[in-house]
Amino acid sequence: MPTARRSPDPASTPASRAPRDARWPAFAVCLGAGFMTLLDVTIVNVALPSIESSLGAGPSELQWILAGYTLAFGLALVPAGRLGDVYGRRNLFLIGLAAFVVTSAACGLVSSGPALAGVRFAQGIAAGVLNPQVIGFIQDLFKGPERGKAFGYFGATIGVSTAIGPLAGGGLLALFGEGEGWRAVFLVNVPIGLILLPLAWKLLPRPEKRADAPARGARLDVVGSLLLAAAVVAFMWPFVSSTSEGAEGSAGADRAWWVIAVGAALVAVLVWWERRVKARGGLPLIPGNLLRVPSFTFGVGVSTLYFLGFTGIWLASTLWLQSGLGLSPLQAGLVLTPFSITGAIAATLGGRWITRFGRPLVVIGIVITVVALAALDLLIGVVPEPGVAWVAAGLLMVAGFGNGFVISPNQTLTLAKVPPGDAGAAAGSLQTMQRIGAAVGVSANSAAFFAVLSSTGSYTDAFAMSLRVVVAIMLLGLVVAIIDTRRRSAQHESATT
Repeated sequence: MPTARRSPDPASTPASRAPRDARWPAFAVCLGAGFMTLLDVTIVNVALPSIESSLGAGPSELQWILAGYTLAFGLALVPAGRLGDVYGRRNLFLIGLAAFVVTSAACGLVSSGPALAGVRFAQGIAAGVLNPQVIGFIQDLFKGPERGKAFGYFGATIGVSTAIGPLAGGGLLALFGEGEGWRAVFLVNVPIGLILLPLAWKLLPRPEKRADAPARGARLDVVGSLLLAAAVVAFMWPFVSSTSEGAEGSAGADRAWWVIAVGAALVAVLVWWERRVKARGGLPLIPGNLLRVPSFTFGVGVSTLYFLGFTGIWLASTLWLQSGLGLSPLQAGLVLTPFSITGAIAATLGGRWITRFGRPLVVIGIVITVVALAALDLLIGVVPEPGVAWVAAGLLMVAGFGNGFVISPNQTLTLAKVPPGDAGAAAGSLQTMQRIGAAVGVSANSAAFFAVLSSTGSYTDAFAMSLRVVVAIMLLGLVVAIIDTRRRSAQHESATT
């Protein structure tokens, strides 16, 4: 039987009861852990050639090493967000952080490509348990303009961690050698995690019972999570299979496209199952009341399409810079770093400006990013090699500025009207769609990259195709953002007349 809810008493919420001076140190611990897990999305990119030669990993295994982490990350988010709502965010945060430390150590000790892909999947689950608690804490600890400021810092963390990964990875490979230095890319998480664990234990607020929180006896939707996982893998499989080497791999890839029909069928079953769970009083993956919040549904749509697009660029750009232009891992990381610097600046500004400008700020961010990447597509085939890396760094710096105006402000808009009792589930749902978009985007973009590379032998042509795929998908996200802008404008006009 569904649990009755009432509006929480403001005097009993964690935000009002936590000492103001204690909130920001706790938030800093959350950002540190979130940074570490999000860094692992891209820090591995520059280490791929080293992993390939050291472990003998093929293109498909390399894709799973990247996309498997992101996929597991996304699939764990909603159940973990719900568990945080029910059993306390602090408990789930500590469990996720400890598991991330253990799996990071395991990644650094494996001896084969398939083993690394498998442990990366487990590492992604640990990251997925931890991250929705970060957003949940933001919802709990901060209100009004302070929440926008906190989301601005979180957006800056996302921007920096996503793009500084290649530089950090390149630095570790330069320090420990390209032969086995890739292991340090994973092992570096261990001491950081061991520092954060006692700080989290001391600083994070203890669980408090909220009147609007789901009851502990409520059933979590395990079957729905498995159906979602199977459907996403089905949609990813043809893209991963298309990069298999040899005639047998090509035939397998042709057959694998039929798996998309299986994925569509699984989605239909998932919809039916979610309705059944709700009718029986369980906890569906996405609470039905969230789907009736337009700001949430439009925000998730924009976020999914945006991550589907831009996340796929990092594997392609890394291979182009290192294998195509002959740059070292550190040099490749330096080319990609300006993206993170401007992204962090813009995310911080966006967190402050979002209450003033609203959805148009996100539209502007997408336009800036699309224009910069389209310009890069036009110039990489024209500018001579000695200078093309500088051109790429400059245009990625512009794209990073646009990126900062998208992720953090969109997150604030998406979650602005979510009830506090659904904060964990909403945060998990949003990040799930981001990570699923990223996983499918990496697979699809990599498939396009390797298809052009195998037919032309040109890394420049392959990278140009990747950029076109990214721009096309981002334009779809732009359309959704514009529709939401017009909806909000019409709603505002009707409210004032």
